[in-house]
Amino acid sequence: MSTHPTVHEVTERIRARSRDLRSAYLQRLAEIRGRDRGSDRMGCANVAHAVAGIPSNDKLKVVAERAPNIGVVNAYNDMLSAHAPFQGYPDIIKHEARRLGATAQVAGGVPAMCDGVTQGTPGMELSLFSRDVIAMGTAVALTHDMFDAALLLGVCDKIVPGLLIGALHFGHLPTVFVPAGPMPSGLSNSAKAKVREQAAQGLVGRQGLLDAEMAAYHSQGTCTFYGTANSNQMLLEAMGLHVPGTAFIQPGEGLREALTREAVRTVLGRAAANAYAVPPIGEMVDERCIVNAMAALLATGGSTNHLIHWVAVARSAGILIDWNDFSELSEVVPLLTRVYPNGTADVNEFQAAGGPGFVIGELLDAGLMHADVLTVRAGGLREYANIPSLAGEPSREHVLRWHPAAPSKNEAVARPVSAPFSATGGLKLLSGNLGRSVIKVSSVPDDRHVIEAPARVFDSQGALQQAFNAGELERDVVCVVRWQGPQANGMPELHKLTPPLSVLQGKGFRVALVTDGRMSGASGKVPAAIHVSPEAAAGGPLAKVRDGDLIRLDSVAGTLEVLVPADEWAARKNATMPDAQRTANGHGLGRELFAGMRRNALTAEEGACTWL
Repeated sequence: MSTHPTVHEVTERIRARSRDLRSAYLQRLAEIRGRDRGSDRMGCANVAHAVAGIPSNDKLKVVAERAPNIGVVNAYNDMLSAHAPFQGYPDIIKHEARRLGATAQVAGGVPAMCDGVTQGTPGMELSLFSRDVIAMGTAVALTHDMFDAALLLGVCDKIVPGLLIGALHFGHLPTVFVPAGPMPSGLSNSAKAKVREQAAQGLVGRQGLLDAEMAAYHSQGTCTFYGTANSNQMLLEAMGLHVPGTAFIQPGEGLREALTREAVRTVLGRAAANAYAVPPIGEMVDERCIVNAMAALLATGGSTNHLIHWVAVARSAGILIDWNDFSELSEVVPLLTRVYPNGTADVNEFQAAGGPGFVIGELLDAGLMHADVLTVRAGGLREYANIPSLAGEPSREHVLRWHPAAPSKNEAVARPVSAPFSATGGLKLLSGNLGRSVIKVSSVPDDRHVIEAPARVFDSQGALQQAFNAGELERDVVCVVRWQGPQANGMPELHKLTPPLSVLQGKGFRVALVTDGRMSGASGKVPAAIHVSPEAAAGGPLAKVRDGDLIRLDSVAGTLEVLVPADEWAARKNATMPDAQRTANGHGLGRELFAGMRRNALTAEEGACTWL
């Protein structure tokens, strides 16, 4: 199948836009790859320090036998259910490496925070910036520079983008990502959302709400809704950076350990299926690879956070993308899945229907992904249209087998390109006199794609919740929540706004949210124009909006406008962030340490990068 014309055109535009930056990046990789290996290049004292803590046999392999040495970067902690399984992974990796005549060292750990824990708290204001901290932590770990390859262990929201950004700054290393998988299904996501809405109305008390949440989030593994964490895994599959089909195998399954061992074999070029020298990650992640990730995101209605994160990821590989690229791809990439919040199924049901392998196969067959890309496997991206299984005891070698993910086992969850849920993707670019923003329309009812209503302006999500509780929003309204961008307070997610806005919409009111903050993959069924850029704190037009201004959010036409006469709008002065709020944003619970990041952060469309 030839590449779809729009996919080809967007890819070529990205290639042309990035030519100088990408060329310089690849030149740096070539220079680094030309060096001698670490233990031959470094001074004797450096080498002695590097191997002082490992067993004697491993020292011999690294220094005398010149065996491959894998650097492991681990995002383990047991605060995150998704990352708790990683505790035992280093031992598995080292055992498999030794069995193959290689060695592995845990090069370092990186922080990993749970947005579910910090939602609506000051800690959430560190969340977006934690991505760049993780990238720097990855760089610190790999800077020991004794490694011939890398395995990166991470799953959740900011962790995978941070690991990937860090890895691309060590783009000379062959690199494989190792996930841990989703928790078993508990209370359904739709049932949980219903209880949250009831709690917002005062119909369910704290104990009832807590019982529901505990039934939903109940064991080790990733949360089962299709938010940022699980979107991360879909994108890594589409980029060919996993062992194929690894994303959504649950932590407790025997297949999970077999796939982790296969990741070791893969990065060493000794995969069960074939022998193959894995290319450096910086060469693999080119403009075609980035476009493949974008297509996978759109086809699955994935998290809007990736319109920020993957801009930063691409930039780390010398590639420049913007929201126009996403928008144009969205016009031709169909929506193939319905996974909560875009439907009732969770990721376990998605996996049972065919999972990432089904989606990738469909997109490849339709020419909506580039097949001619490098991956960590010899078979290229076609291998990622398969699902793995065990063909024997986990203790045996070469027990992994792969079979085609197609056809879909449940077309209520995953459909072919020939019969999609929607002919276009789940994300839309909005622009107008309020700036540029994005909206996730894949779960928004068709009759809510255009909202026109008076504005009610809030300086914080807490203020909106207070107005809701006081009954002040019982009408058609566009809620504007500003001072939530990267420079203002680190751009927290505003999930706490979903239940009250859903209640208002459920009562028949026409409501929408407009904000320079984030909503992630859990924005749900309420129209939300998010990531508005430039943000209010940087002089963006949200700072001009006043209560009662008529706002039109039109996700069909792709516009976001305040319907105020042009001369009046031009003459209107910007409001400023309240001094008390600015002071509060900068103090307490570690926020002082992130002042430099707030000052240096680029716009959301530029990836909110703090390191450029």
